[in-house]
Amino acid sequence: MGICDGRTVIITGAGGGLGRAYALSFAAEGANVVVNDIRGEAAQGVVAEIKAKGGQALANSGDITTLEGAKGIADAALAAFGEVHVLVNNAGVLRDRMFLSLSEEDWDTVMRVHLKGHFCLASVLGRRWRDASKAGKPVDARIINTSSGAGLQGSVAQSNYSAAKGGIAALTLVQAVEMKRYGITVNSLAPAARTAMTESAMPDMVKKPESGFDVWDPMNVASIVVWLGSPLSAHVTGQCFEAKGGELSVAEGWRTGKITDKGARWEPKELTKVVDKLIAEGRPAQKVYGS
Repeated sequence: MGICDGRTVIITGAGGGLGRAYALSFAAEGANVVVNDIRGEAAQGVVAEIKAKGGQALANSGDITTLEGAKGIADAALAAFGEVHVLVNNAGVLRDRMFLSLSEEDWDTVMRVHLKGHFCLASVLGRRWRDASKAGKPVDARIINTSSGAGLQGSVAQSNYSAAKGGIAALTLVQAVEMKRYGITVNSLAPAARTAMTESAMPDMVKKPESGFDVWDPMNVASIVVWLGSPLSAHVTGQCFEAKGGELSVAEGWRTGKITDKGARWEPKELTKVVDKLIAEGRPAQKVYGS
């Protein structure tokens, strides 16, 4: 018996890297898996791996960046497995350049795949789950979003990616509050693993070791994702988990710091000392990656 027996999960960008690891791990825990990837052959390959081990899976190459495409993905999952219980928004792209070298296309492509890609399927499935809840049917649904360390603290030459991933972290907070009443939990993940993205950016760091624990193996991260998709996580929502190797933490997020209240309007010339004191007494932010 697996912790996801009888549940159906849609995973975007599941033809390789982290998405493939999630797909294989969900299947190993008894879930029906919809392997969505724009690369149809890659999706078929992951489905073949799952079926070879006795699991149930469906390949899909629908477009996650339009509501029409998202509806098609959801309809295919429902036709194959009857219901959908979990959505893992994993698909992503990079267009890395220093901010002043970014083109409009570089910006728009990253926003479309990451932010709009997170919106479309969540909207389609969320409405279905909401309607079921309002009709008196039990709902135990999950949305698992993908943020990044770049989104939580920034990354040099990734302003577009950092902005998108930071937006996803904020989106998760709002979704969690709004959807809780319908039996839907929403959490996000900032994963660190060996993928095509990280191998191109830092090949030496993520290289598979000849022996010992492979810290950067994507399967390490899959464990928390599968748990979040299971009934065991029903009490957890609105959190952002950071995961790498055997490390797991919950991001603390933005918090209001110390407040200085004059009780009246500040004059601009007064603020230098006030701001300097607030910054000096506050908890410093983590350094931007690459700085």
